[in-house]
Amino acid sequence: MRYKSDENYSHGDERKIGVLLVNLGTPNAPTTSAVRKFLSEFLSDPRIIEIPKIMWWFILNLIILNIRPKKSKELYKKIWMENGSPLLVISKEILKKIQNLNKDFNKKSVVFNLAMRYGNPSIKKALNDFKNQNINKLLVVPMFPQYSAATTASIFDKFSDEIKLWRNIPDIRFLSSYHDNPHYISACANRITDFWSKKLKSQKLIFSFHGLPQVNLHKGDPYHCYCHITARLIAEKLKIDQEQYIVTFQSRFGKQVWLKPYTDEVLKNLAEDGINNVDVFCPGFLCDCLETLEEINIRSRENYIACGGKSFNYIPALNSSEYNIESMVKIIDQEIMGWDNSLINSQENLFKTKDLFEKHQFNKKS
Repeated sequence: MRYKSDENYSHGDERKIGVLLVNLGTPNAPTTSAVRKFLSEFLSDPRIIEIPKIMWWFILNLIILNIRPKKSKELYKKIWMENGSPLLVISKEILKKIQNLNKDFNKKSVVFNLAMRYGNPSIKKALNDFKNQNINKLLVVPMFPQYSAATTASIFDKFSDEIKLWRNIPDIRFLSSYHDNPHYISACANRITDFWSKKLKSQKLIFSFHGLPQVNLHKGDPYHCYCHITARLIAEKLKIDQEQYIVTFQSRFGKQVWLKPYTDEVLKNLAEDGINNVDVFCPGFLCDCLETLEEINIRSRENYIACGGKSFNYIPALNSSEYNIESMVKIIDQEIMGWDNSLINSQENLFKTKDLFEKHQFNKKS
C-alpha cells in the first residue's frame, strides 16, 4: 500500500479544525450521460444494493443503466435550477451561511468544506484540500439526520478509504446521527410553524422519509426507529397529537418490500377517505432535491388531487433557512467542543516548534 506524502506540510504551522459537510450527490447535468454516470456510481455501492456483486453487475449494466438514465433525466429537468442541481446549489448556500454566521469559528481556526458521497465535489477532493491546509482535527457531518447503513455508513466507508492512505492521520469525529438533537428538532418545528402562520394547517400532517428495504430493519439498521423518534419529537414540539400526523416512507425501488406505510398509498387512501387537505414535510432531507421537489411536490400532489383530495401543501425542506443554519452551527459547535482549547495556536509554541525544526536542519531529502 502506498501512503500519500504531504508535500505542503510545514512543521510548526498553526493546526486547524476541519468540518466536512457531506450530502448524497447529484448528476452534473440533467442529461442521459451525466445521469448514467451518477447512477453507475450510486448503484455500484454495496451499501445501497446488498446482493451478490456478480449478479448485480449484470442487472445494473445490462438493464438498469440502459433504461433508467433516460427516464431520470426527464425528472431532473423538471426541477433543475439555472445554476445547477437544487441539492448542490442549496448545500453550497448552507455551507456559505454557516461560514458567515458565526465568527467564533474563525477564532477557533475552523475550516469548512462540502462534499458529495457520489459525484462532485468528491470526498477525495475535500480531504485533499484539508490536508493541504494542515488540518489536524476533522469533524465529518453527514447531511442525513437519521442514520442508516445505506447513507451515513456509506459516507464513513468512502471517508475511511481515503483517510487510511494519509501518512499523518488527524483526530477524527464522525457524527453518525442527530435525529433527536433538540436544535434540529426545533428547526423542523419552526419551519412547519412558520408555514402554518402563512397558510392554514391542514387536516393531516405527513412526515415522509426516504424508504429502505424492510429487510434492513430486521438486520439491525436503526433508521426506521430514528425516523419515528424524529417525527414524535417534532409533533411534541408542535403540540399535536398522534391523530394529527402520519409517518410514511417514499422512494421505493424494485420489487422488494420496503418500509411501510408507503407515502403514495397513504395519500391515496386519505383522499378517498375524505381527507381534503394535507401538509407534507420531509424531515430526513435537509435540502430539497429530486425526491422532494419532483416525487413529492409534483407526482404526489398530482396523485392526491386525482384521487379526490382538494389541497396539497408541500412544506419546503430546512434548506438554507435561518432555522437550519442556526441548528447546524450549534450542532457543529457541540461536536468540536474542547478541540479549540487544545489547538497548537499560541505563537510561543509555534516558534518553539519551528526553531527546533530549523536547528536540526531537517529537510525533505534527509
